[in-house]
Amino acid sequence: MEGHRNFIELLRSWAEQSPQREAMVLLPDDAARGRPRTVSYRSLDASARVLAGWLQDRGVQGQRALLMHQSRHQFAVSFLACLYAGVIAVPVPSSHRRGHHEARVAGIVKDAAPAVVLTDAAQAPDVSRLLVQSAWGSVLCLAADAVPASAPWRMPDLVPDAVAYLQYTSGATGTPRGVAVTHHNLMANQRALAQALDTSPGESIGGWLPFHHDMGLVGQLLHPLWLGGTSVLLSPEAFVRQPVRWLQAIGEHDITVSGAPDFAYDLCVRRVSDDQLAGLDLSGWRTAVSGGEPLRAATRQAFTQRFAPAGFRPQAMIAGYGLAESTLLVAATPAGEQGAELAVDVAALEKNLIRTPRPEQPVRTLLSSGRPAGGEIRIVEPESRAVLPHGEIGEIWVRGDSVAAGYWQNRSESAHTFNAATADGQSPFLRTGDLGTLQEGHLYVTGRIKDMIVVAGRNLYPHDVEHAVQQISALFGAGTAFGVSGERERIVIVQEVRTQRWYDLDFGALAADVGRCITEEFEVPVGGVLLVRPGTVRRTTSGKVQRGAMRELFLNGRLRPLSEHLDDELAAWSEPAGLPSHRRNRT
Repeated sequence: MEGHRNFIELLRSWAEQSPQREAMVLLPDDAARGRPRTVSYRSLDASARVLAGWLQDRGVQGQRALLMHQSRHQFAVSFLACLYAGVIAVPVPSSHRRGHHEARVAGIVKDAAPAVVLTDAAQAPDVSRLLVQSAWGSVLCLAADAVPASAPWRMPDLVPDAVAYLQYTSGATGTPRGVAVTHHNLMANQRALAQALDTSPGESIGGWLPFHHDMGLVGQLLHPLWLGGTSVLLSPEAFVRQPVRWLQAIGEHDITVSGAPDFAYDLCVRRVSDDQLAGLDLSGWRTAVSGGEPLRAATRQAFTQRFAPAGFRPQAMIAGYGLAESTLLVAATPAGEQGAELAVDVAALEKNLIRTPRPEQPVRTLLSSGRPAGGEIRIVEPESRAVLPHGEIGEIWVRGDSVAAGYWQNRSESAHTFNAATADGQSPFLRTGDLGTLQEGHLYVTGRIKDMIVVAGRNLYPHDVEHAVQQISALFGAGTAFGVSGERERIVIVQEVRTQRWYDLDFGALAADVGRCITEEFEVPVGGVLLVRPGTVRRTTSGKVQRGAMRELFLNGRLRPLSEHLDDELAAWSEPAGLPSHRRNRT
């Protein structure tokens, strides 16, 4: 893949060399009623050039095009057409989503100021309505799957530093921030992915992650195309309904590399039946990447044991660390290397120290996120900006060719985040906002700076609290923990409950179990427990829980819990309107 200046030249070369090769395999949402659809490199290239010619004919080069597609095929065509036309692509969630997803899209529209919106014909009315509601009704909304061939396509004159697309981060508590990924960043990160994961030309790579998710876009759509391989794609909705579909696709379509956040592996353990397991073949799954949130030792152990009879090898599961601000990948366990573990003293970890646990002391096992991939990593004390020695916990700072140009039209945030300098003058570095440590060349991610909960002088990692709560009941799905300040800091738990029979549940008993668990395991009281419907807990595009957003929703009384249990001080702050009195409890 050397010798090509950008993704356009590379993809066109694959279309010329192997025109009939499968570029994409699109799996149906309903396996019983549909059949996989294949798209060749010739077809993908031709469709992208038709749409690119239309965009060029309308003079929108250098401007933004919002991509809002349910069709995974049409998204790929539209994204590549933007690259072909020199238009900046802006992927966003599809319009069938509601609530905070629409609010997020409206914020992106305001920030990106697109010249055109590309969508599917079936979605165009809903997208037009959303644009009108966002006061952007004058923006052209185009059904990209109905564009006829018009003006001929012309290869754009692109410099490496030209922006290829904007990857918007969550921005749920404020203005969304668009990471400006250049053509140079994209190509550099593709090389880093290939080296770290040992991928080869022609491989089949894929999964179910959405394309407004950096791992889905860069890792599961673009990387196999960069390799001249095949992108095998399942919709997120199909995975959620039947997690086994992901694992079936891996065996049936010879997928060698696939990945997802930790929760997806846990979901497979819990929801794939013995009968379904008997029909799986995972022996060809060479690399199972866990990214987007910390991979837990318990999840890795449970998944490898559960799916060993299907041929899954323990060494196949690795952790990766990345973020949109670095295009995607920052660190990963090299192919063929066993993921490292680090047992640490819990009490020391709460003080941001790494210490070997003493006998009979609480222990936490940290899993390595691998070694730096295509760049440099420093661990920095966030206030003094001093570079810390290996073995100490600080903020993870990154620099390299994959680090993006900055946030779209946001100079102050870009300067703070992308142009940081260490105390001894090293720069520029990307400040990730994540806490971690380097040990023997391995990166261990321990948490996030802003998410830390400080109770009675102790630093608690929210994901530790969340994990403990989710072990209480098989009904518990996603959840979040955050701190709320008052006369003293309090922990609030927002926990999704997976059931349709709400009135058969003893919410009081479940909340009491949560409080008892936190008190026993962390020796701190719980200020509030809110039991909520599935889908309430918000996540970023990378699958990370948006704890800050959930905290703001709680403080503003905008959560609608099935049941809440609050102490007196928190009860005075959060009075959810419309909650039936029999479900409003005080503890």
